[in-house]
Amino acid sequence: MTAVTTSLFPALPSPARATRLRSRLLGWYGENARDLPWRRTSDAYAILVSEAMLQQTQVATVVDYYHRFLKAFPDARSLADAKEEDVLALWSGLGYYRRARSLQSAARVMVTEHAGHFPMDPKAALDLPGVGRYTAGAVLSIAHGLPQALVDGNVERVFSRFFGLDGVSGSRELVAQCWELAELLVPQERAGDWNQALMELGALICTPRQAACAECPLKRSCQARKDGRVSELPRPKVRVAAKALDVEMLLIRRGSRILLEQRADGQALGGLWQLPTRVIGGGGSRLFDGEWPHGLGAVDGPDLGRLRHGIMRFTIRARLRLGTARGRKGSAFAWFEAEQLEALGLTAMARKALAGLKEWPPETD
Repeated sequence: MTAVTTSLFPALPSPARATRLRSRLLGWYGENARDLPWRRTSDAYAILVSEAMLQQTQVATVVDYYHRFLKAFPDARSLADAKEEDVLALWSGLGYYRRARSLQSAARVMVTEHAGHFPMDPKAALDLPGVGRYTAGAVLSIAHGLPQALVDGNVERVFSRFFGLDGVSGSRELVAQCWELAELLVPQERAGDWNQALMELGALICTPRQAACAECPLKRSCQARKDGRVSELPRPKVRVAAKALDVEMLLIRRGSRILLEQRADGQALGGLWQLPTRVIGGGGSRLFDGEWPHGLGAVDGPDLGRLRHGIMRFTIRARLRLGTARGRKGSAFAWFEAEQLEALGLTAMARKALAGLKEWPPETD
């Protein structure tokens, strides 16, 4: 177990205090834990899927995706054998598509090196693509009960306030302190429940804004509450302002089909399909070109719709216009029937634009 430098922490718990802390928090968790589908299983693969989806995505959004994904890919072998485009289609709308690719890569390693199972050895777990210290700790403790610690944003916030750690959220120093505490406090028994209890407390009670301190099972020992600093800790990181980007999207029809463009591998959102899109005013950006591909263009007339979308520190203001296509298109373009779109790996912005149409406009192509 990692030794903790006492000078780093204002109030390290004694063994007896740590025992009381665990007892109170586990008791609260037993009475207040949300009934979530990934808490009804000890299947390490299913828990890995949930952890991948929950990164930077709200629980309410994940539930339906989780059910659909496991129905299509119930185990590591089925995911390893799947076509990437089918995996991305089921992930469409969740964002951060690198998670889906890493999850499939991890499944392939699980099949080839671990007989389709998530490895029990922590070092082997960390060798899986996309599996870091947090994910390894979550899967091993929740699925197998191993005394592995974890720290996510919720745990960082709980520890920062409870122990009075005056650090910047996400900073190397604060994260290191929280990991040391997590390793000190994780119990030999019920490690999975303990880890989930810490995260649940951060999600439901010790929230970023307007923490419900009166309902907290740890309120009597919370240093930030004693000091009147709950709303101050952890100190917020300085955020880079989002860059505004104005784009046009084309809706190009041929009978009952529409033309879509597949984003290139290695590009952001690579492998997903989008409506043909360009940056207004030319010049391009790291997300979109500044000119239409050869043979594509917009038809004069009113916009079909406008929307805003956020991705990769960009705030995108998009105009959807009726478009036309002439000549042969490259391999990045394909025609799709309307009924194919639901199961297709569309970018979230394309799905949002199409969902906003009340009806198909007249055909121009």
